[in-house]
Amino acid sequence: MQQSFVANRRFFDDQNFPKGFTRSGRFTLAEGNLLEKHGNAMQELEAGSRQPVNEEEQRFIAVCKGEQEAASQYEKVWVKYKQRLQEKRKFHTVFGKKRIADGGEDFSFVDNDAD
Repeated sequence: MQQSFVANRRFFDDQNFPKGFTRSGRFTLAEGNLLEKHGNAMQELEAGSRQPVNEEEQRFIAVCKGEQEAASQYEKVWVKYKQRLQEKRKFHTVFGKKRIADGGEDFSFVDNDAD
C-alpha cells in the first residue's frame, strides 16, 4: 500500500499565516508541522489535481466534501486549517473610537516644588 499524503515540498500559506503555522498561535506545534509536511498533498487532493492513492486519501476527499466527519489527524488538521481561513481575526487596539471631550481633568504633570 502506498504512503498517504506524500508531498514533494513544504506547504506554506504566507498570505494568511505569514509567520508560519506554528508561530501563528492558532495551531499546535504538531498541527503546524503536519500542515507544513503534508499540506500540499492535502490541498491537491481537495482541489482534485491529485488522485487518491489509497483508502485514507479517498476518505480525506469525502471529509473535504462534507460527506463524512473528520476522524484522522490529517482530516482534523485540514478541517481546522480551513476553519481558520474563514474566521475573521480580531484586532485589538489601545485606542477607542470615542474622543474624550475637553474640559475634563488635566492629567499633565505639574512640579509644585520648582522655585
